[in-house]
Amino acid sequence: MAKNEILKLIKKNLKLSPNALLIIKKRYLMKNEKKEPIETPYEMFYRVAHYIAQAEKNYNSNPKYLEKIEKIFAEILSKLEFLPNSPTFTGAGTPLGQLAACFVLPVEDDMAAIMETLKNAVLIHKSGGGTGFDFSKLRREGAAVASSGGIASGPVSFMKMYNAATEEVKQGGTRRGANMGILRVDHPDIEKFIDSKKDNNSLNNFNISVAITDEFMKCLKKNKKYNLVDPHEKKVIKKVEARKIFNKIVENAWKNGEPGIVFIDEINRHNPTPKIGKIESTNPCGEQPLLPYESCNLGSINLSKFVNKNKKINWERLDFVVKNAVRFLDNVIDLNKFPLPEIEEMTKANRKIGLGVMGFADMLIKLEIPYNSAKALNLAERVMKFIKQKAQEASQELAKERGPFPNYKKSVFYKKGKVLRNATLTTIAPTGTISMIAQTSSGIEPLFAVVYVKNILEGSKLLEINPLFEEVAKKEGFFSKDLMEKVSEDGTLKNIDEIPEKIKKIFITAREISPEWHIKMQAVFQKYTDNAVSKTINFPNEATKEDIKKAYLLAYKLKLKGLTVYRDGSREEQVIDFGEKKKKEPLKQLIPEERPEITHGYTFKTKTSYGNLYITINEVDGKPFEVFTQIGKAGGFFHANTEAISRLISLSLRSGIDIQQIINQLKGIRDPSPAWTENGLILSLPDAIAKIMEKYCTLKQEPLKLNLTSTKGEPTTQTTNPQNSLSQNISLANVGVAPICIECGATLVFQEGCFKCPLCGYSKCDH
Repeated sequence: MAKNEILKLIKKNLKLSPNALLIIKKRYLMKNEKKEPIETPYEMFYRVAHYIAQAEKNYNSNPKYLEKIEKIFAEILSKLEFLPNSPTFTGAGTPLGQLAACFVLPVEDDMAAIMETLKNAVLIHKSGGGTGFDFSKLRREGAAVASSGGIASGPVSFMKMYNAATEEVKQGGTRRGANMGILRVDHPDIEKFIDSKKDNNSLNNFNISVAITDEFMKCLKKNKKYNLVDPHEKKVIKKVEARKIFNKIVENAWKNGEPGIVFIDEINRHNPTPKIGKIESTNPCGEQPLLPYESCNLGSINLSKFVNKNKKINWERLDFVVKNAVRFLDNVIDLNKFPLPEIEEMTKANRKIGLGVMGFADMLIKLEIPYNSAKALNLAERVMKFIKQKAQEASQELAKERGPFPNYKKSVFYKKGKVLRNATLTTIAPTGTISMIAQTSSGIEPLFAVVYVKNILEGSKLLEINPLFEEVAKKEGFFSKDLMEKVSEDGTLKNIDEIPEKIKKIFITAREISPEWHIKMQAVFQKYTDNAVSKTINFPNEATKEDIKKAYLLAYKLKLKGLTVYRDGSREEQVIDFGEKKKKEPLKQLIPEERPEITHGYTFKTKTSYGNLYITINEVDGKPFEVFTQIGKAGGFFHANTEAISRLISLSLRSGIDIQQIINQLKGIRDPSPAWTENGLILSLPDAIAKIMEKYCTLKQEPLKLNLTSTKGEPTTQTTNPQNSLSQNISLANVGVAPICIECGATLVFQEGCFKCPLCGYSKCDH
């Protein structure tokens, strides 16, 4: 079939929202040296379908057959029924040519090997992939290094080295790389590892997970100690209570969502090629366990497209799309330009693919099934079982056409007599950008919000309404702009009297669903998923550490391969604030203290978008008492603003209000011109003042020697010891918890173990 005919088919099928068009233009279209698009979205879909179909030439020389497959690929892509991971869109038919998202590299206990792996990781990041590492083979901190006569610095120090290198490399020229760092729970440095992301600005190019063993879980259940073993010396360093380590994991996860956990023995029970090696790590979001040097390409079926007007699932069409998606992903392996020869060899030996789903929440809504219901669990089981069955049938057919994967005789399938083309077939991956292109819900996640306010350029706001909800609201006769704005205050329908209870149940959001239902849903999908499932277990802000513990124990009981939890608002800076209304309490009358004649304090300087800002914090009896600011000329607009803010801060401090409460109120306020400085991302003048006040609090907590100069009646100036300076040289991409997108300024959301932008599709661990 000629190119023009395929393009005509694509134009007929392809219906993209304005937001999807914006994302495609920014991320996927081929561009010239001036970064200008040199293809249309229609041509992009053609490029991908045409290129991936070329692999058929390796197995069938009939040109008519090639045209048939190309048409099928163009059809399922342009109908948005199936979409591959982002690297396939950016790499197919382009000079880059790297099509896979997931890679795992070995980290051996040898300096030359450590540096070789670092070099290889850089090459992968440049090609557009994410990397996973298991640092468990590295000797403990303080262990002897015979070759140098020194002592080992431990796994966490090398993670910091890898993190810094990642910071300097952009993936495929578009975004920075994402990493997964894993350490076994029986490594002597496990406590340091668990605490390694306590500071939200630390290791911000890493997700981290503890590899939990069955032995650890047995000791936890019996409240016993277990062994910490140095991997180099092969000896027990000490025994530690399992409950102590478990509580530390829970404490940190409760505070900011990290570390995650992977049940490493459960993962290896499902390792299809145990004779080739043990699985030690996963890709950055944890859904793809891989052997060292393996890679995997992913793709997702858009389930919302398979509900017909009669509210029935079109199983026949789903069968067709699943089988052709498997063929598509198998072709990707043949056509991929691998970043390393070792990766090409291992990937082609096992031919792992990861076919998953997106739009599950939308499918439930169309079928009028609440997410947190037995009916939803039953549907999830039926759908995923069907997909796995049809994927296996497709892989068996491909094995007849093309032969099984080369390591087949060393696999668990050989004894069963099940001949497959691919060692694994199914994965539930994050679908941040591709689900936005497909205009559907992400992965197997419930809705994050029904209606929310999207911040766009120059302070403008846009009301974003779930299209299925808008359709129902208009059909049922309760749609109005005022009501939609009311819903946007919280993002949920639970407190909106005007909306029928039946509708509230169907459009339930992630924050309303109990963790137990989240975990049960993940477990059902895991039952029919060869690899693993990427999903966030959401907790309300008031959730306790005991709630987190129960979730981990339930996850182990239900045989999950891993778990990511997120307590709403637990990060240093909240990702989305829907402005839940709180009961008003009568305010106490506060009387500010009189100002003494002499005060002592510290002056800080920070850059902002409006020039250098000088902030002086004065103390009385060692406590912050007042704040002065100076920017620009006296009488100027910005000077007036900062003076007003500092006067109100001073009044609050003199009235006994805790400085942290003031910081919380000011920090995160944004204006249209954020700035990147040595003090991190400065969102506005109020935000700058808050962050300097926070820096002051940190200085006061640390035993630093300060060079002070004071004069009577005047604010004092201060210079910190340069070696103890709190300046962190935070660059554009390493503020891992910022509530705004670093590319477009929109508010980020936390789903599937990753922060994602609902406006432009940015995600540093996107697939």
